[in-house]
Amino acid sequence: MNLPTAPPIYLDYHATTPTDPRVAAVVLHTMTTAFGNANSTEHIYGEVAAALVTDARREVAELVNADPEGVYFTSGSSESIRLAVAHAVAGRGHRPLRVAVTTVEHRAVLDTVAIHERRGEVTVHWLAVDGRARLDMVALEAACHDGIDLVCVMAANNEVGTLYPGEEVARIAGRAGARTLIDATQAAGRVPIHAAAWGITYLTVSAHKIYGPKGIGALIVPPELDVRPSHGPTPSTGDGTPNVPGIVGLGEACRLRRLEMADDEPRMAAQRNRLEALLFADIDGIVVNGDHERRLSNNLHVSVPDVPNDAVIARLRRHVALSTGAACSSGTQTPSHVLRAMGLSEALQEGALRIGTGKFTTDAEIERAAEHIVQAVAAIRRTIGGRGA
Repeated sequence: MNLPTAPPIYLDYHATTPTDPRVAAVVLHTMTTAFGNANSTEHIYGEVAAALVTDARREVAELVNADPEGVYFTSGSSESIRLAVAHAVAGRGHRPLRVAVTTVEHRAVLDTVAIHERRGEVTVHWLAVDGRARLDMVALEAACHDGIDLVCVMAANNEVGTLYPGEEVARIAGRAGARTLIDATQAAGRVPIHAAAWGITYLTVSAHKIYGPKGIGALIVPPELDVRPSHGPTPSTGDGTPNVPGIVGLGEACRLRRLEMADDEPRMAAQRNRLEALLFADIDGIVVNGDHERRLSNNLHVSVPDVPNDAVIARLRRHVALSTGAACSSGTQTPSHVLRAMGLSEALQEGALRIGTGKFTTDAEIERAAEHIVQAVAAIRRTIGGRGA
């Protein structure tokens, strides 16, 4: 299926990002010119490919201030999360691993932990959040004091955008002798992260969230940890043929975010704030979900309580691309576990819209998107009002 001649304004940057043309260029070069197998270093083609992988590993590490020796390439954050949890479980000894998990983690974390729980390999301590999806740090400290082996707290929520204090989480966990898994899929390249200095054990990143190609990501750990599965290597983390184009694309995306995020993020925040102001000016009853003070600069998560979000999405389909929630559950009719965990009313959950601006969003698109959203809400309200008359 092709996009329309005039494609919709794209405001779903949390789900995925368009590949930066500069990243695409290095990927194409690696596929067509520097196409060697990084494991075949007997000749110059393999040597060049191996050097490119080494360079990419360094770029990934520099983005999150980690040691390049601890960078393991994966197919994306979901595989990175599975790898991290499996590594922690493997080192648990003869008892279940005690895992503390926030109730608003990405499904990749929740589903992975659930699999190990069904096997009797972990016990779960749930960390609740408040109505803005903020974590109670006192409760986290108490849980760690009572005995936790692994703390799973995302760096930024993928739905409402709330930011979490990764440095403080790692410090609290470390004092209690626990490891930390920080899912930085949404935060890497948007907020500063200092993985090594903060003492983070496992950190995940994904290229397609930072203007890189899909199907490539990384798990970053302290260099002394070997997270490769004991039952043998996988193509992503072991001795299989490296995905050199993907790896190089991830490295270039990380390099560009490191250089440009200080300029890009304030601009995106300004566009987000402008869109928010326009919607609040013309849509009665609209509310912002999440932590209004500490959120991703490109995140705007709102609810219109009396307007079903699926109806809004349907009306906007050819004009504005946004979503009702996480991409992993797109197309399903199940309520968002994040909004439920926040204790939002059913009306707020059913009227929720996730909007994400990005590096390539223009000011003109923000103005037009606001008009389309306002018109869609007004039309639905007229239809609902007509039915009730």
